[in-house]
Amino acid sequence: MWKCLFILVLVALTFTCSEGDLVQDARAEYTKNIFGGLWGNRPPMMEANKPRTTCSCKCGERNEVSRIVGGDEAGINEFPWMARLSYFKRFYCGGMLINDRYVLTAAHCVKGFMWFMIKVTFGEHNRCNATSRPETRFVLRAIANKFTLTNFDNDIALLRLNERVPISETIKPICLPTNNKNLYVGVKAVASGWGTLTEEGKVSCTLQEVEVPVISNQDCRNTKYTSSMITDNMLCAGYPKTGQKDSCQGDSGGPLIAERKHDKRYELIGVVSWGNGCARVGYPGVYTRVTNYLDWIRENTQDGCYCTD
Repeated sequence: MWKCLFILVLVALTFTCSEGDLVQDARAEYTKNIFGGLWGNRPPMMEANKPRTTCSCKCGERNEVSRIVGGDEAGINEFPWMARLSYFKRFYCGGMLINDRYVLTAAHCVKGFMWFMIKVTFGEHNRCNATSRPETRFVLRAIANKFTLTNFDNDIALLRLNERVPISETIKPICLPTNNKNLYVGVKAVASGWGTLTEEGKVSCTLQEVEVPVISNQDCRNTKYTSSMITDNMLCAGYPKTGQKDSCQGDSGGPLIAERKHDKRYELIGVVSWGNGCARVGYPGVYTRVTNYLDWIRENTQDGCYCTD
């Protein structure tokens, strides 16, 4: 009886902790792991004191050799930072590798979930291919910003992995922006994921990509969205007048990237967050604006190894 009672209390605490209401520190981040050593990870302060390792690698390198020209299907390993999140063996969200230890995703992809049951898969193109052996990791700690479920403000979260991910040609991190003032208005950005191809369709087996232009927040507030729905922590991209292309269900937590002019590498500018349907006229896709969280990301990933080149 006592054993059953302990398990019930453990599960209840886990869900409460996932909801982000348990602990809030002075930086307004929610610490979701109250189990510490029980699940094998060290407390954050111990990790911060560990010596940093140096990574000799390049972030944001898109593998365009095998790209399918003119199609919506991405090339094999075209986006080597892509991560697939599974919950109880079922795909439900995307994410992206930012260093060898951390994945960035949307907060709504971890809120309410038992984070230690999330499996993260890397180096994958066809998620339905049972013969492939992609790199997999489990989540030891989920760190979410002050996510607001009512309007999806601060929809961003970090996942600390149980082991470091080996950087290779097929698995590489995406670059973080260096200029937090860049609004990217007019930039042609690329979103990718295994989400549905139509609003009521099924999720895709193969990784898909879509190119969408970034629009200003003011123009986004002048669409069919109520202006108060679009906060300064959000970024809009798409075709509000025609509704041609968009990210869709299942793409949540995935990347919106843009090419850097000086070195042709890619940096992360948005996290797939929400929208009214998919590719509807008057409703562009809404993404979390990554430049607003650069300090928070760096502060909470100090034990990860970022590419130095």
